[in-house]
Parts: sequence; C-alpha cells; structure tokens
Amino acid sequence: MTTLNTTCCIAGGGPAGVMLGYLLARAGVPVVVLEKHADFFRDFRGDTIHPSTLQVMHELGVLDEFLKLPHQRLDRIGGEIAKQRFMIGDFSHLPTVCKFVALMPQWDFLDFLAQQAKKYPTFDLRMSADATEPIEEGGRVVGLRAATSQGPLDIRADLVVAADGRHSTIRDRAGFTPLNIGAPMDVLWLRVSRRADDPRDAFIQIDRGRLLVTLNRGDFWQCAYVVPKGSFDTIRARGIPAFRADIAATARFLRDRVGEIADWDQVKLLTVAVDRLPRWYRPGLLCIGDAAHAMSPIGGIGINLAIQDAVAAANILAGPLKRKALRTEDLAAVQQRRELPTRLTQGMQVFIQNRVVSPVLFGDGGRSTPPGPLKLFNWFPILRRIPARIVGMGFRPEHVASPAD
Repeated sequence: MTTLNTTCCIAGGGPAGVMLGYLLARAGVPVVVLEKHADFFRDFRGDTIHPSTLQVMHELGVLDEFLKLPHQRLDRIGGEIAKQRFMIGDFSHLPTVCKFVALMPQWDFLDFLAQQAKKYPTFDLRMSADATEPIEEGGRVVGLRAATSQGPLDIRADLVVAADGRHSTIRDRAGFTPLNIGAPMDVLWLRVSRRADDPRDAFIQIDRGRLLVTLNRGDFWQCAYVVPKGSFDTIRARGIPAFRADIAATARFLRDRVGEIADWDQVKLLTVAVDRLPRWYRPGLLCIGDAAHAMSPIGGIGINLAIQDAVAAANILAGPLKRKALRTEDLAAVQQRRELPTRLTQGMQVFIQNRVVSPVLFGDGGRSTPPGPLKLFNWFPILRRIPARIVGMGFRPEHVASPAD
C-alpha cells in the first residue's frame, strides 16, 4: 500500500474532473486526478463542445491553441419531419466569442485540457488508477482508495470530488442515492460516410415512427438513432438488413451507403438515464458532472453542464482549499449555484422527451407535417435564437473567476 497526501483528490478523468483539476492547479491548489483507464480513447462519447465551453477556453487564454485541433463547426440545427425541412437553432447571434458548436473527439478535448493542466506543478494526473472507495473518519471523507497498475494507493485529501460519471462508484460507496427522473429511450450510435454534396447542418430527422440525428463530422456522419428503452435486443433480432433499411428510410440521402454498417460491432448502445442527487455533498466529499446529475443526450448538453459545474466549483472552492479553510458550507454553495441550471436543463429535456420523442416512438408514427410550433421557426427566423441560446449557453453560464497562481 502506497499513501500520499494532497489537498484535493478527484475521482474521474472526464470533462468535469480534468477541468476542475486544471482550474484548481492553475490557482495553486495541489490536486490529484484519478482516471481508471490507460488513456482517454473511448468512441461515441460526447463530442460536442458548446459555445459556453469555448467561452471558458477563451477566458483561460487557450482558445486559439485549442481551435488548431481538428474539428467541425456547427452553426445551425435543423430538422426534417415527413420530408419537410425546418430550421430550429441558429448560434450566430450568441453573445460569446465563438458562435458555433465545435465537434471534436472527446479524447482530443481531454488530452488538450490535461496538457494545459500539466504546466502547473500542483497538477497530478494518474492514469490506470481506479478509485474504488472513499476513506472515512468520524463521519467525514478524508481521502480515496484506488487500485493502480503499481498496486493499491491511498490518497489523503482535504476534499474528495466524485466526477466518475453516471455510474459513479465513489458516489454509491459514500451512500448517495440519485433521484431517477426517467427516459423513454435509448440511443444507438453509429457512423456512415459523408460526401461533399450531402447536407451541411446537423439534422433531426423524424419519419414514420423513427428518429435519427445526424452530426456532420467532416468525412463521416455521426448518427444517433433513437429507439424505445430496452428495445435493442429486439432490433438486433430483426437483423442488420432491417436496421439498415430503417436508417435509409429515415435519412434518404444515406440510402446508397447504409451498406457500410456491416455488423452490430459498428453500433454502440447508449443506455439513456436522467437523474440527479437531492444532495451533492457531505463533509469532505462533493459530486459534480454526471455523478451529480445524469443528463439525456438531447441537445448534447451533458459535457458542457459538467464543465460548468467544474468552473463553479473552482470559483467557490479554490480560495478555501488554498487557505486550508474548507467548510461543508462551501460544498453546499456549489450545489446551490448549479442546482437550478441542472433542474431547468433536465426539465427542458423531459419536456422534449414527453412531447417529441415519446409520440414518435410510441405513437402511430403517421405525422405528415411538422407541428405548428416548429413551423414558426421557419416563418420567424428570430425565434431560432431561443433554442440556440439554451443549447449553446445553457442556464446561468459560468465564467472563470478562480485565480491564476
């Protein structure tokens, strides 16, 4: 058993964990981030970097360097219902430096954040280090126990942060139980090649009881095929040819290349969950990101909400941590700052699930025209700014206020 001491120990090397570690190290706070995998490479993770996150990168002074990485820019979001098109979101009017969504593999984003964080001597990222349980003394969390490639590791810390995802081990071992809000669907992720004469914008396509989202990734389409929750085994039983036919019927411009979907290994299941903790903290421990609130993939907001949590946590906690004066009230202040945006975002997602997704998946599938409210976006283009602001910036966007040491 190896033991080390630090000020903050973060379980999870996803967007929330790495960004929080970066911001705390930048403020001069010793921090250890534990990531259970040997690298950040995982396919079909959240790859949308929204204007709110790009604004944070600008405030950190690294935006220009970040945008040198390969990415695609998403300026608008459209839809097609029963072969009738409409525009629903236009990011070009947002009051941010970047008026677009950057589509980039999450591993590139995380690698970039980690490299920036490593410029600070107080940042310690440990890969292949799986946080297995909190260490408690007298009702307070005082550290983490981890399994590493070099053997067991105990880390003593003034603060432990659970940022280890929607299936958070640390959250569960610490006795937290999330409130399940529910989702009627799961998502099947796949990719199909893209051609120069294909549509440019991201599109939500609905036709005859099927819903497909296509994201322009340059030379391929990243596709999210929405299915009723728990139905993947039934879909698999119908066979790959039937699945290809469903994709082709929903997105007509893909008909001549759905044959690229050779087998089920190319289709990844995302089991959708929407939940949140009634309380995000206890003495010595704070949950952020998906560990505090799992989001629906609607709007691709999850990664950006996690970043907002990290920024708010650093703004509130960097000073007390550096002074060795952290109180449980400081952890409560993080939840107080971020709970309303979380509730509003999940409320929006549940509304869309109930009013759009469920009728498509469980209705008669016979809609022949876009519903009236969607037609308004074509008639009055200024209305497209509303969903763009909600998706692109979120409710109560955070700004970097933690100091640079």
